[in-house]
Amino acid sequence: MKKKSEQTEEQIIKTEYSEEMQRSFVDYAMSVIISRALPDVRDGLKPVQRRVLYDMQELGIRYDRPYRKSARIVGDTMGKYHPHGDSSIYEALVVMTQEFKKGLPLIDGHGNFGNIEGDGAAAMRYTEARLSKVAQENMLADLDKDVVDFVPNFDETEKEPSVLPVKFPNILVGGSEGIAVGMATSIPPHNLGEVVDAMKAYMRNPEISTRELMKSVKGPDFPTGGIVINKDELREIYETGSGKVRIRGKVDIEKGKNGHINVVITEIPFTMIGSGIAKFLSDVAALSENKKTQDIVDISNQSSKEGIRIVIELKAGADADNFVNMLYKKTKLEDTFGVNMLAICDGRPETMGLRDILKAVTDFQFEVNTRKYNTLLAKEQDKKEIQEGLIKACNVIDLVIEILRGSRDRQMAKDCLVNGNTEGIRFKSKESKIMASQLMFTEKQANAILEMRLYKLIGLELEALIKEHDETVANIFRYEDILERRDSMAQVIIDELDGIKKEFGKKRLTVIENGEEAVFKEKEMEEMDTYFLMDRFGYAKMVDVPTYERNKEAADEENRFIIPIRNNGRVALFTESGQMHVLRMTDLPMSKFRDKGTPIDNITNFTSSSDMVVAAFDLSIVLVSKFVFATSGGLVKQVEGSEFDVSSRRTIAATKLSDEDRVIAVLKLDNQVNVICMSADGYVLRFPIEDVPVQKKTAQGVRAMKLEKADKMEKVYITDVLSLEQAEYGSRKITLNDIKEQHRDAKGAKLRK
Repeated sequence: MKKKSEQTEEQIIKTEYSEEMQRSFVDYAMSVIISRALPDVRDGLKPVQRRVLYDMQELGIRYDRPYRKSARIVGDTMGKYHPHGDSSIYEALVVMTQEFKKGLPLIDGHGNFGNIEGDGAAAMRYTEARLSKVAQENMLADLDKDVVDFVPNFDETEKEPSVLPVKFPNILVGGSEGIAVGMATSIPPHNLGEVVDAMKAYMRNPEISTRELMKSVKGPDFPTGGIVINKDELREIYETGSGKVRIRGKVDIEKGKNGHINVVITEIPFTMIGSGIAKFLSDVAALSENKKTQDIVDISNQSSKEGIRIVIELKAGADADNFVNMLYKKTKLEDTFGVNMLAICDGRPETMGLRDILKAVTDFQFEVNTRKYNTLLAKEQDKKEIQEGLIKACNVIDLVIEILRGSRDRQMAKDCLVNGNTEGIRFKSKESKIMASQLMFTEKQANAILEMRLYKLIGLELEALIKEHDETVANIFRYEDILERRDSMAQVIIDELDGIKKEFGKKRLTVIENGEEAVFKEKEMEEMDTYFLMDRFGYAKMVDVPTYERNKEAADEENRFIIPIRNNGRVALFTESGQMHVLRMTDLPMSKFRDKGTPIDNITNFTSSSDMVVAAFDLSIVLVSKFVFATSGGLVKQVEGSEFDVSSRRTIAATKLSDEDRVIAVLKLDNQVNVICMSADGYVLRFPIEDVPVQKKTAQGVRAMKLEKADKMEKVYITDVLSLEQAEYGSRKITLNDIKEQHRDAKGAKLRK
């Protein structure tokens, strides 16, 4: 027992908890970075994309064969190579079919694979897919030639390629986006023809500069088109691998009906793909609702399979150029694409510039082609050996036949052909035996001779064999030249690139230029007196003075807060959590009296819809006034209004509260002289306003009245003429001057309800 116990103790590894957590997290982070989120610079693919393409190759779902169900592809990929859930696999498959995300789709989809407006793909059981021609011929074609390493899959029952032998810089052409642990990649798509030209330029001159490379690669080429407007900044982006590309949608001005002007958007920024189009339409509508412009007559989305067409109809005589500039400024029609060309290079994540990427891809191409032509050379040398043996055998075919007829078994005949061993073989003459003893075929040649069919002896077949041998010798010479001379191999790669460009190259869609800053003259808002109304449900609206005066009785009855204010003013909203939120009246549209209004949560920074507003004031009045704050925990304080000068901020902490405390009143102090506090248990305390000290907004306050453990302060009043002030208590009204004046921090008198 003692030995067993000692053995157990020896297996216990003591380590610091913090060190173990750090090591485990780093291992996890690197696993996500390498195995999930980031593309490999060599083939431009993430592991899930690579596995989907390889699985389709293994299933024989080629571009020239029928489509197969996406569910079959996803299931096979998950079972063999990627055990991380079917949704991530199907999502990767969908993205590789979408032309509006990939300028060069790697998968040919059949069915509903989503659209540019954000509609998702149909379920995988409904859609079908097959490899595209470019993926089949230029990413998977040479896997049988030992061009890349194969590694075990997750359970070591299958082999999968560690990288695909892609023949062009797919990481630039296809682009990539991914979020890892502590890092993210965002590589814009580029034009295939331009990238091919840049790679050829690099191969001819490895010392080429980024400036010279950009004679080929003008900039990103987004599938959605658009206009890149910061051309001069692209060089730094391509040198460092990071930066921001500013893109605009393409806008045309057309004549509409009745003299109206149509602003037609035919291309959108790449960042607007998906729900961004709906957001853009709502933002344009908001410009009209918020009185930023009065020129919009109608908005319609006429987009179809043929392309994007968003029509904004303007009034006759509207300044269309000024309106377009407003769209660039106020909506996502002009946006930025954050570039961070982060990829896996030599097994680690690295941010790479244009030249670095081309170097890595070029080195990979030379490595792949070296392995490819070594494999092809070995095969041709084997063919040459066999062909020479067959030709030699045809020249002495009578002797070969005599050996075969005189041998007892295959091994005896083979031994004679290889080693010249004639023992046991019956020959017709002594000369034949002497000639047979001089034969020296190789093992492969002997096997080929023994398996040769008689029709090979026909004259035309012999001629074909000799011709094939000549071709094999020529191939060997060519392959040796490619392997021995870097220039020859470079020319092979360049020829392949030219072929890819010729077959799959497309015209550039995105325009690259130095655009001028969008400047628009905003129509000045006509200042006027209005009323801010907010009901007990948190809905707010702005009405003009005549509307309020016509409906004054109903407005006073239905709303908690009614504040006269200018239409460009700001309202300060104090909440029970101790926050002060600032609402700009310009964020509230002018409403009719019976309109429901806008939820406060939508136009302020409220973090919780349950945070009740306890007071509301015109902020311009707040800044020159003094206020009394009271909390349910029985605390009070005076605060100077200048404390709430929020400048550009929309939310500040108006007071400090303990965990369970809440604000019950924020009262504007004018000439009042008394404070009256009422508790939930029926205690009432009146004391002079001088007993309440002036404190900072960051203070909690001082105790107003002593409360029992379960009691809370419920109501607070400040008053001047006591005889006119009454308060509700239970079912009756009490006159506050009936309450005996005491001092702060007393218990107060208990009233009967």
